[in-house]
Amino acid sequence: MSASFQFHLDHLDASSAARAGRWVTPHGVVETPAFMPVGTRGTVKGVWPHELRDAGAQMILANTYHLALRPGEEVVRDLGGLHRFMNWDGPILTDSGGFQVFSLSDLRRMDDDKVVFRSHIDGSLLELTPQRAIQIQEALGADCIMCLDECPPANAPRQQILEAVDRTTRWAAICRDSQLRTDQALFGIVQGGIDPGLRARSAEGLIPLDFPGYAIGGLSVGEAPADMYKTLEATAPLLPEEKPRYLMGVGRPIDIIEAVLRGVDLFDCVMPTRNARNATAFTSQGIVKLRNAKHIRDTGPLDPDCACPACTQYSRGVLRHLFHVGEMLGPMLLSVHNLTYYQKIVRELRLAIRENRGQEFRLAHLAAVSSGP
Repeated sequence: MSASFQFHLDHLDASSAARAGRWVTPHGVVETPAFMPVGTRGTVKGVWPHELRDAGAQMILANTYHLALRPGEEVVRDLGGLHRFMNWDGPILTDSGGFQVFSLSDLRRMDDDKVVFRSHIDGSLLELTPQRAIQIQEALGADCIMCLDECPPANAPRQQILEAVDRTTRWAAICRDSQLRTDQALFGIVQGGIDPGLRARSAEGLIPLDFPGYAIGGLSVGEAPADMYKTLEATAPLLPEEKPRYLMGVGRPIDIIEAVLRGVDLFDCVMPTRNARNATAFTSQGIVKLRNAKHIRDTGPLDPDCACPACTQYSRGVLRHLFHVGEMLGPMLLSVHNLTYYQKIVRELRLAIRENRGQEFRLAHLAAVSSGP
């Protein structure tokens, strides 16, 4: 592992388990807690890279499964690697394809050695072994890469989740031994559903492998929020304090806040951009659905506390019109707005942690969104 990766814990919140830190990577420093916008196919949909920077994004995510299918990891490598491909000079993280084991369960078969996907595009086969997942991610060239794992659904029987835990641990050891590049941080992924015993089993199997960071997978896959929070309370303390902790695919603002207060550092989710394409905005006053007729003649800003272009240059009425007539500017503006809102949440969380008022921040957020439109 390159010395260019270092994680520094700067402050522990006196009111919770929240942590403020700095993660040094080859492409820059990530102040934590941090939210990573998702660029599944090599771009964050409808958002220019400079707009991501303006919104406050420090690190972004791309998807191994989708890029392996199109254009192929060798094409990305030959075009200069992910940083040049995405026109992004900051840190990048790639997942391993493990989430697609869950989300594309109808299009794959799996055994102890591999997962074989039938492409959702043309029916061709993509075989992912732990070794192949590392090879693809090394060719893509992200700063942070993930071990191949099995992500079971929330309602899976305990035996299935146990088997997923043990398979994930075996694959993690193979991934670690298959890694050739020293300029990429490889994270192990803790599985176990909402069973604290299985989460402990997973962590106990992964920690001796001494990864530079650990992800918590298998949440936000159908379980109740309360169960997610209890699982995080049980899982985060099992992980090394001196290494970054990444909660995969969890993206409601309140879930991010609750997870931070339980000791998580990194997040990603498609929710801000996906909801934006469906005319749904996250604001300081709560969720706004711009397709509602009540916004037709609304001359006010989308969010008076936001400085993004959608809020400073357009009214709610105009934004609604853009969605109503199918103009692409609407989803583009709202995507930037939602990402700006998410970055504001984690930026203010970082400050609140340093001032020992993590719980106070949570209560203020809940009060603001509950009294909104």
